[in-house]
Amino acid sequence: MIGAPKLETALFTQAVNLIANAATDDPTFHGPSIDEFFPGAVFQIGDLVINRIHIIQFIATLAIVLIFWLGTRRMKVVPGRFQGLVEMGLDFVRVNVAEDLLGKKDGKRFLPLLTTIFFMTLFMNLTGIIPFMNIAGTAIIAVPLLLAVISYVTFIYAGFKKSPKNFMKNSLFPAGVPWPIYIIVTPIEFISTFIIRPVTLTLRLLMNMMVGHLLLVLFFAATQFFVFGLGGWWSALGVGTLAFGFAFTLFEILVAVLQAYVFALLTAVYIQLAVAEEH
Repeated sequence: MIGAPKLETALFTQAVNLIANAATDDPTFHGPSIDEFFPGAVFQIGDLVINRIHIIQFIATLAIVLIFWLGTRRMKVVPGRFQGLVEMGLDFVRVNVAEDLLGKKDGKRFLPLLTTIFFMTLFMNLTGIIPFMNIAGTAIIAVPLLLAVISYVTFIYAGFKKSPKNFMKNSLFPAGVPWPIYIIVTPIEFISTFIIRPVTLTLRLLMNMMVGHLLLVLFFAATQFFVFGLGGWWSALGVGTLAFGFAFTLFEILVAVLQAYVFALLTAVYIQLAVAEEH
């Protein structure tokens, strides 16, 4: 792979960065803390407090805009490598998420939203393994919750747009169920459709990114503790924890991509259920 040396360099840089930041004369082990997701203010504008994670989110957003602007500003019939890479990413969402579930008509209609959700989630997830950032922009609840609300509102909008009169009826009163059973089924359908969906969308993304960050910090902090804190033969354990740190960094890249795909896919699934013919 052409990008393999760059990836190895980035992983090594991240490991050195995390270990160096944790290095201290105090041999006490300092594990990951939930406080890392609530960093202090970098600067404040009135009541608006901007912390390190907010800056990471801004950088990820600017990166998305810059990459797609550079990749599409001078489109060619025979694309270059960069344009081809951007088009490949866009085609992935179009084919595997939008059109696969919604068909060409509805897929084209909701493609901008699904593309935005996928790449916004992906770029903010990947900041968790980028050196000197080391935490995902989706590791605090604001971004996952915002995306879940957008997905939920789009689902409701698509349902009422498709069938203003029957959307709620078909959502809460599934066909083929005996009327007395609706006493049980309808509350369950309401909770699962209109409450559980946005909650699970939010928590699935948030928890995966939080746990990934905590695991990476745990392994690299353990490496610092064994190598720099205890030294001697304990350094052998530090080599082991460093290896696990590298392995989980690679796994975290997979999780970052997978979670972006799952979020966009579930949004498309919900929209597909809202615009289905029975509605």
